[in-house]
Amino acid sequence: MVARIWRSLVAFGQMMAGAEELRPVAVTAENSVMRYYEVKPLVAGELGDDTVEDASVHPPIVSKLHYHFAGWVGDALVTSFPCFLVTEEAKRGLLAIGISGATFADAQVTVSEDFHLVQPDVVLPPFVWLKVDGKAGLDDFGINQKLYLVMSERALDVLDELGLPSASIEPFDVGNA
Repeated sequence: MVARIWRSLVAFGQMMAGAEELRPVAVTAENSVMRYYEVKPLVAGELGDDTVEDASVHPPIVSKLHYHFAGWVGDALVTSFPCFLVTEEAKRGLLAIGISGATFADAQVTVSEDFHLVQPDVVLPPFVWLKVDGKAGLDDFGINQKLYLVMSERALDVLDELGLPSASIEPFDVGNA
């Protein structure tokens, strides 16, 4: 909800400033306009001990993901570089709209001792690995040159509806993809 309001305010500000041409848009094959956003999700934990990664390259290539939650405030999308996780509910919503640029895989999910101490009543929903392999500003999911997550407005709408209270969301200039 907050992201939707923010996007409306940004669009209004650009319109009032006469900067309509600077909006983060791309034209799709159907000649409709697609907006893209750079999204910095909540870092709700860290890669766990059972993660298998090749750290000899940058960004590291992860072949098995173990995510160890330190806390959670309800976000449908969380991260720990270089990986992203979404709730099962978010996965279903994204698959329902036929997203491009990402696949899903199982992830081992654990919680820290502090998680239970600080948030004793919080029960994590099931999370899955969102494996981003698309092109930023073209697919629904991609990684830009700064190694940030970029997603289409339609993918963001699905996640925003399920909750992204902690994510930082900024317009993405498709021309700089």
